[in-house]
Amino acid sequence: MKNDFRPRFERHQHLVAPIFLIAVLLLVAMVRAPQLFTIDGIGGAIIVVTPLILATLALTPIVLVGRGGVDLSVGPLLGFINVGLVKWLVETGHASPITVVAYIVSAGVLYQVLIATIIIYVRISPIIVTLSGYLVLSGVNLVILDRPSGVAPEWMQSWGSGTSILSPVFFILIAMVTFWFVFSRTSFYQQILLTGANERMAFANGVNTVAARFGAHVVAGLFTATAALTYTALIGSGDPTQGNTYTLAAITALVLGGTSLAGGSGGGLGSILGAICIYLISYILSTYNFGTVAGFVTQMSTGVILVVSLLVNNLMNRRVRAL
Repeated sequence: MKNDFRPRFERHQHLVAPIFLIAVLLLVAMVRAPQLFTIDGIGGAIIVVTPLILATLALTPIVLVGRGGVDLSVGPLLGFINVGLVKWLVETGHASPITVVAYIVSAGVLYQVLIATIIIYVRISPIIVTLSGYLVLSGVNLVILDRPSGVAPEWMQSWGSGTSILSPVFFILIAMVTFWFVFSRTSFYQQILLTGANERMAFANGVNTVAARFGAHVVAGLFTATAALTYTALIGSGDPTQGNTYTLAAITALVLGGTSLAGGSGGGLGSILGAICIYLISYILSTYNFGTVAGFVTQMSTGVILVVSLLVNNLMNRRVRAL
């Protein structure tokens, strides 16, 4: 029995912390904010949490493929796609669904291919490359749109109402989560994990590690693009700065979900659960009156959760190795 239990527990032990935390947070929400469990509450929650879930899933393959890579520019990239959509497409009258989808996917994927090229061939640390991307895109976003303004495409303007559970954003979320779980069953996904766990050994066993890294970034670009689409639906306009906040939130959700920043360990389900945890924490904190320091309390809580998550995952990994 012990031999059967240990492999299963090792595969799923990273999910224990986020599942436990979600259960506790839901209990607190039942007391502090029971309106969350109404149709309007659930519909609104889906609209708000979807961009964070998709942004966290965008980080996941990049972290899994290793080299200590974590895309610090995911937030500004989300913001870039958002302001570009509003400024370049909507204001010029080229905001048909086909044009919008082509734009967001091209922008997300091409940016990630550029980042992957620099990391792989120029051999600069992923942290340095993505931090540079964060700074550059943050500035570019303000050049494109110097303040929150504009409107989402007309066919998207009702998406962010949050009055129905079965909204277009919900179906986008289901489609992208389904895509992730189909992708995670492929041999290519296993190559990403092997590359992240031990790149030299993976290469020695015939894994195309360069293709694995490029593929991880392409998938990340696709998820960032859909995150930007749902973010645009959420705010109904363009905003050059708010997208930046998704970087810290997505990294925290990723770590909380049990994905190792060293690579090769974790997965999409943990990222989804981690993002839900971050949303619930923010939602519950909003029920308290912190006055003018409410934003700082949320940031402080996110930082504390990040540190505690790292400690818990480290302790659990040690415990599993000791079994």
